[in-house]
Amino acid sequence: MEKVIGRNKWTWVESTSEKLKHIQPDSSLDPVMAAWLRQVGNDKTNSLRVTCLENGEKVINGSLIYKQSYTDEQDYKIFHFFLTAERLITADLKITTVNPDLLTRELSKTNNAVEGFLLFLGEIMNDMLIGIDQFEEALKTLIWNVKKRNETSILELVYKRRHELLICKNLLIPINEVKMAIDEINFPHIKEGDFFSCTCKRIERAMVLLNEYEHEIDSLINLEEVISSHRGNEIMKTLTVMTSIFTPIMAFGALWGMNFKNMPELEWRYGYYLSIFLIVISTILLYGYLKMKGWTGDLLKGKKRGSFFK
Repeated sequence: MEKVIGRNKWTWVESTSEKLKHIQPDSSLDPVMAAWLRQVGNDKTNSLRVTCLENGEKVINGSLIYKQSYTDEQDYKIFHFFLTAERLITADLKITTVNPDLLTRELSKTNNAVEGFLLFLGEIMNDMLIGIDQFEEALKTLIWNVKKRNETSILELVYKRRHELLICKNLLIPINEVKMAIDEINFPHIKEGDFFSCTCKRIERAMVLLNEYEHEIDSLINLEEVISSHRGNEIMKTLTVMTSIFTPIMAFGALWGMNFKNMPELEWRYGYYLSIFLIVISTILLYGYLKMKGWTGDLLKGKKRGSFFK
Protein backbone atom coordinates (compact mmCIF):
# COMPACT_ATOMS: atom_id res chain seq x y z
CA MET A 1 0.00 0.00 0.00
CA GLU A 2 1.52 3.30 -1.11
CA LYS A 3 0.65 6.54 0.67
CA VAL A 4 1.68 10.10 -0.02
CA ILE A 5 1.69 11.87 3.32
CA GLY A 6 3.35 14.61 5.34
CA ARG A 7 3.79 18.31 4.83
CA ASN A 8 6.13 17.86 1.87
CA LYS A 9 4.29 14.87 0.41
CA TRP A 10 6.77 12.08 0.95
CA THR A 11 5.98 8.46 0.04
CA TRP A 12 5.42 5.58 2.42
CA VAL A 13 5.04 2.08 1.00
CA GLU A 14 3.58 -0.30 3.57
CA SER A 15 3.73 -3.99 2.64
CA THR A 16 4.78 -7.46 3.73
CA SER A 17 7.96 -9.30 2.90
CA GLU A 18 6.00 -11.96 1.03
CA LYS A 19 4.49 -9.39 -1.34
CA LEU A 20 7.79 -7.60 -1.89
CA LYS A 21 9.47 -10.88 -2.77
CA HIS A 22 7.17 -11.27 -5.77
CA ILE A 23 8.21 -7.93 -7.26
CA GLN A 24 10.44 -8.55 -10.26
CA PRO A 25 13.15 -5.86 -10.40
CA ASP A 26 13.59 -4.42 -13.91
CA SER A 27 16.51 -2.58 -15.47
CA SER A 28 15.08 0.82 -14.51
CA LEU A 29 15.21 -0.03 -10.80
CA ASP A 30 18.21 1.15 -8.83
CA PRO A 31 20.63 -1.75 -8.07
CA VAL A 32 20.62 -0.96 -4.35
CA MET A 33 16.83 -1.23 -4.15
CA ALA A 34 16.84 -4.29 -6.38
CA ALA A 35 19.33 -6.01 -4.07
CA TRP A 36 17.21 -5.09 -1.04
CA LEU A 37 14.05 -6.48 -2.67
CA ARG A 38 15.82 -9.78 -3.36
CA GLN A 39 17.02 -9.99 0.23
CA VAL A 40 13.91 -8.73 2.05
CA GLY A 41 12.32 -11.37 4.24
CA ASN A 42 15.42 -13.55 4.27
CA ASP A 43 17.02 -11.70 7.18
CA LYS A 44 16.03 -13.28 10.49
CA THR A 45 18.34 -11.10 12.57
CA ASN A 46 19.13 -7.41 12.86
CA SER A 47 20.98 -5.91 9.93
CA LEU A 48 21.82 -2.38 8.78
CA ARG A 49 23.34 -1.03 5.59
CA VAL A 50 24.23 2.58 4.80
CA THR A 51 24.83 3.32 1.12
CA CYS A 52 23.89 5.56 -1.81
CA LEU A 53 21.72 5.17 -4.88
CA GLU A 54 23.16 5.71 -8.36
CA ASN A 55 21.92 9.32 -8.29
CA GLY A 56 23.86 9.93 -5.07
CA GLU A 57 20.85 9.85 -2.78
CA LYS A 58 21.68 8.45 0.65
CA VAL A 59 19.99 5.23 1.74
CA ILE A 60 19.57 3.25 4.96
CA ASN A 61 18.12 -0.23 4.71
CA GLY A 62 18.02 -3.36 6.78
CA SER A 63 16.00 -5.37 9.28
CA LEU A 64 15.14 -4.68 12.90
CA ILE A 65 13.80 -6.99 15.62
CA TYR A 66 11.45 -4.83 17.68
CA LYS A 67 9.78 -7.42 19.93
CA GLN A 68 11.12 -10.55 21.58
CA SER A 69 9.58 -13.07 23.95
CA TYR A 70 11.38 -13.60 27.25
CA THR A 71 10.76 -17.35 27.15
CA ASP A 72 10.91 -18.41 23.48
CA GLU A 73 13.88 -17.54 21.28
CA GLN A 74 11.86 -18.04 18.10
CA ASP A 75 8.97 -15.84 19.24
CA TYR A 76 9.92 -12.41 17.93
CA LYS A 77 8.77 -9.71 15.52
CA ILE A 78 11.01 -8.24 12.84
CA PHE A 79 10.41 -5.63 10.17
CA HIS A 80 12.41 -4.62 7.11
CA PHE A 81 12.91 -1.08 5.85
CA PHE A 82 14.33 0.95 2.98
CA LEU A 83 14.76 4.63 3.75
CA THR A 84 15.70 7.67 1.68
CA ALA A 85 14.93 11.31 2.37
CA GLU A 86 11.62 11.20 0.46
CA ARG A 87 10.69 7.52 0.42
CA LEU A 88 10.13 4.90 3.10
CA ILE A 89 9.36 1.25 2.43
CA THR A 90 8.45 -0.95 5.39
CA ALA A 91 7.66 -4.64 5.42
CA ASP A 92 6.01 -6.55 8.29
CA LEU A 93 5.86 -3.49 10.56
CA LYS A 94 2.90 -3.67 12.96
CA ILE A 95 2.58 -0.98 15.62
CA THR A 96 -0.42 -1.92 17.75
CA THR A 97 0.32 0.17 20.84
CA VAL A 98 -0.86 3.45 19.33
CA ASN A 99 -4.25 4.49 17.99
CA PRO A 100 -4.21 4.35 14.14
CA ASP A 101 -5.93 7.75 13.87
CA LEU A 102 -3.37 9.30 16.20
CA LEU A 103 -0.55 7.73 14.19
CA THR A 104 -2.03 9.14 10.98
CA ARG A 105 -2.25 12.63 12.50
CA GLU A 106 1.36 12.43 13.67
CA LEU A 107 2.51 11.24 10.24
CA SER A 108 0.78 14.23 8.64
CA LYS A 109 3.06 16.52 10.68
CA THR A 110 6.27 15.00 9.32
CA ASN A 111 8.30 16.80 6.66
CA ASN A 112 10.00 13.82 5.06
CA ALA A 113 10.36 10.05 5.12
CA VAL A 114 13.17 10.15 7.68
CA GLU A 115 10.92 11.92 10.20
CA GLY A 116 8.22 9.35 9.48
CA PHE A 117 10.67 6.54 10.15
CA LEU A 118 11.80 8.27 13.36
CA LEU A 119 8.16 8.47 14.40
CA PHE A 120 7.86 4.69 14.02
CA LEU A 121 11.08 4.18 15.97
CA GLY A 122 9.74 6.50 18.66
CA GLU A 123 6.57 4.43 19.00
CA ILE A 124 8.63 1.23 19.19
CA MET A 125 10.69 2.86 21.94
CA ASN A 126 7.54 3.98 23.73
CA ASP A 127 6.33 0.39 23.76
CA MET A 128 9.73 -0.73 25.08
CA LEU A 129 9.64 1.89 27.84
CA ILE A 130 6.26 0.55 28.95
CA GLY A 131 7.86 -2.90 29.20
CA ILE A 132 10.77 -1.40 31.15
CA ASP A 133 8.28 0.10 33.64
CA GLN A 134 6.80 -3.37 34.16
CA PHE A 135 10.31 -4.76 34.58
CA GLU A 136 11.03 -2.07 37.18
CA GLU A 137 8.00 -3.14 39.21
CA ALA A 138 9.07 -6.80 39.11
CA LEU A 139 12.62 -5.84 40.08
CA LYS A 140 11.41 -3.80 43.04
CA THR A 141 9.39 -6.78 44.31
CA LEU A 142 12.45 -9.01 43.86
CA ILE A 143 14.70 -6.63 45.82
CA TRP A 144 12.41 -6.82 48.86
CA ASN A 145 11.91 -10.57 48.49
CA VAL A 146 15.66 -11.03 48.83
CA LYS A 147 15.40 -9.54 52.33
CA LYS A 148 12.09 -11.13 53.36
CA ARG A 149 12.68 -14.72 52.28
CA ASN A 150 16.13 -15.31 50.89
CA GLU A 151 16.22 -18.81 49.40
CA THR A 152 17.18 -20.69 46.24
CA SER A 153 13.96 -19.74 44.41
CA ILE A 154 14.81 -16.07 44.89
CA LEU A 155 18.23 -16.59 43.33
CA GLU A 156 16.48 -18.21 40.37
CA LEU A 157 14.30 -15.09 40.00
CA VAL A 158 17.36 -12.84 40.16
CA TYR A 159 18.91 -14.61 37.17
CA LYS A 160 15.56 -14.66 35.38
CA ARG A 161 15.36 -10.86 35.68
CA ARG A 162 18.96 -10.65 34.51
CA HIS A 163 18.05 -12.63 31.40
CA GLU A 164 15.05 -10.37 30.71
CA LEU A 165 17.31 -7.34 31.06
CA LEU A 166 19.77 -8.80 28.55
CA ILE A 167 16.93 -9.34 26.07
CA CYS A 168 15.81 -5.70 26.46
CA LYS A 169 19.36 -4.46 25.87
CA ASN A 170 19.66 -6.79 22.90
CA LEU A 171 16.58 -5.10 21.38
CA LEU A 172 17.77 -1.59 22.21
CA ILE A 173 21.30 -1.75 20.80
CA PRO A 174 20.24 -2.19 17.12
CA ILE A 175 17.67 0.62 17.48
CA ASN A 176 20.40 2.88 18.79
CA GLU A 177 22.57 1.83 15.85
CA VAL A 178 19.83 2.90 13.42
CA LYS A 179 19.63 6.26 15.18
CA MET A 180 23.40 6.61 14.87
CA ALA A 181 23.21 5.77 11.15
CA ILE A 182 20.61 8.50 10.60
CA ASP A 183 22.88 10.87 12.51
CA GLU A 184 25.85 9.74 10.41
CA ILE A 185 24.14 10.36 7.08
CA ASN A 186 23.05 13.78 8.30
CA PHE A 187 19.81 14.10 6.34
CA PRO A 188 18.96 17.79 5.80
CA HIS A 189 17.09 19.50 8.68
CA ILE A 190 16.56 16.21 10.54
CA LYS A 191 18.43 17.06 13.73
CA GLU A 192 16.51 20.30 14.16
CA GLY A 193 13.16 18.50 14.13
CA ASP A 194 11.14 17.35 17.12
CA PHE A 195 10.89 13.77 15.85
CA PHE A 196 14.65 13.22 15.92
CA SER A 197 14.96 14.85 19.34
CA CYS A 198 12.02 12.89 20.82
CA THR A 199 13.21 9.53 19.51
CA CYS A 200 16.81 10.15 20.62
CA LYS A 201 15.68 11.07 24.13
CA ARG A 202 13.52 7.94 24.37
CA ILE A 203 16.45 5.78 23.29
CA GLU A 204 18.74 7.56 25.74
CA ARG A 205 16.20 7.20 28.55
CA ALA A 206 15.82 3.48 27.89
CA MET A 207 19.59 2.97 27.82
CA VAL A 208 20.08 4.85 31.11
CA LEU A 209 17.30 2.88 32.80
CA LEU A 210 18.58 -0.49 31.58
CA ASN A 211 22.14 0.35 32.65
CA GLU A 212 20.94 1.36 36.13
CA TYR A 213 18.81 -1.78 36.46
CA GLU A 214 21.80 -3.83 35.37
CA HIS A 215 23.81 -2.32 38.23
CA GLU A 216 20.98 -3.14 40.65
CA ILE A 217 20.81 -6.76 39.51
CA ASP A 218 24.60 -7.07 39.70
CA SER A 219 24.38 -5.76 43.27
CA LEU A 220 21.71 -8.37 44.05
CA ILE A 221 23.87 -11.12 42.60
CA ASN A 222 26.89 -9.95 44.60
CA LEU A 223 24.73 -9.81 47.72
CA GLU A 224 23.49 -13.34 47.09
CA GLU A 225 27.06 -14.56 46.65
CA VAL A 226 28.14 -12.94 49.93
CA ILE A 227 25.13 -14.37 51.79
CA SER A 228 25.64 -17.85 50.31
CA SER A 229 29.34 -17.78 51.17
CA HIS A 230 28.61 -16.63 54.72
CA ARG A 231 25.94 -19.26 55.25
CA GLY A 232 28.18 -21.97 53.83
CA ASN A 233 30.92 -20.97 56.24
CA GLU A 234 28.44 -20.92 59.13
CA ILE A 235 27.22 -24.42 58.24
CA MET A 236 30.77 -25.78 58.09
CA LYS A 237 31.64 -24.06 61.38
CA THR A 238 28.49 -25.43 63.02
CA LEU A 239 29.27 -28.97 61.89
CA THR A 240 32.85 -28.64 63.11
CA VAL A 241 31.82 -27.26 66.52
CA MET A 242 29.09 -29.88 66.98
CA THR A 243 31.56 -32.63 66.11
CA SER A 244 34.07 -31.23 68.59
CA ILE A 245 31.51 -30.87 71.39
CA PHE A 246 30.32 -34.46 71.06
CA THR A 247 33.83 -35.88 70.80
CA PRO A 248 33.95 -36.82 74.57
CA ILE A 249 30.63 -38.65 74.28
CA MET A 250 31.84 -40.61 71.26
CA ALA A 251 35.24 -41.30 72.85
CA PHE A 252 33.86 -42.58 76.16
CA GLY A 253 31.09 -44.45 74.35
CA ALA A 254 33.69 -46.20 72.18
CA LEU A 255 35.84 -46.96 75.21
CA TRP A 256 33.09 -48.51 77.33
CA GLY A 257 31.53 -50.22 74.38
CA MET A 258 34.50 -52.56 74.06
CA ASN A 259 34.11 -56.24 74.92
CA PHE A 260 37.45 -56.97 76.60
CA LYS A 261 37.22 -59.52 79.45
CA ASN A 262 39.28 -57.52 81.97
CA MET A 263 37.64 -54.08 82.26
CA PRO A 264 37.90 -52.84 85.91
CA GLU A 265 35.17 -50.21 85.37
CA LEU A 266 32.57 -52.96 84.98
CA GLU A 267 33.08 -53.93 88.63
CA TRP A 268 32.85 -50.42 90.03
CA ARG A 269 29.74 -49.81 92.13
CA TYR A 270 29.36 -46.23 90.93
CA GLY A 271 30.99 -46.68 87.55
CA TYR A 272 27.81 -45.84 85.63
CA TYR A 273 27.31 -42.53 87.44
CA LEU A 274 31.00 -41.72 87.16
CA SER A 275 30.94 -42.26 83.40
CA ILE A 276 27.95 -39.93 83.00
CA PHE A 277 29.69 -37.35 85.16
CA LEU A 278 32.88 -37.55 83.08
CA ILE A 279 30.98 -37.25 79.81
CA VAL A 280 28.96 -34.22 80.94
CA ILE A 281 31.93 -32.43 82.55
CA SER A 282 34.27 -33.03 79.58
CA THR A 283 31.57 -31.83 77.15
CA ILE A 284 30.92 -28.67 79.17
CA LEU A 285 34.64 -27.95 79.54
CA LEU A 286 35.22 -28.42 75.81
CA TYR A 287 32.29 -26.15 74.90
CA GLY A 288 33.54 -23.55 77.41
CA TYR A 289 36.97 -23.64 75.80
CA LEU A 290 35.51 -23.17 72.30
CA LYS A 291 33.28 -20.35 73.57
CA MET A 292 36.24 -18.63 75.27
CA LYS A 293 38.20 -18.77 72.02
CA GLY A 294 35.23 -17.33 70.14
CA TRP A 295 34.98 -20.31 67.79
CA THR A 296 31.26 -20.97 68.38
CA GLY A 297 30.20 -17.55 67.01
CA ASP A 298 26.40 -17.37 66.59
CA LEU A 299 25.95 -21.12 66.74
CA LEU A 300 23.29 -21.08 69.46
CA LYS A 301 21.55 -17.93 68.27
CA GLY A 302 18.44 -18.21 66.10
CA LYS A 303 18.08 -16.40 62.76
CA LYS A 304 16.20 -13.15 63.07
CA ARG A 305 13.22 -12.62 60.80
CA GLY A 306 14.15 -10.48 57.79
CA SER A 307 17.87 -10.62 58.54
CA PHE A 308 20.39 -11.50 55.85
CA PHE A 309 22.90 -13.22 58.13
CA LYS A 310 21.45 -13.68 61.63
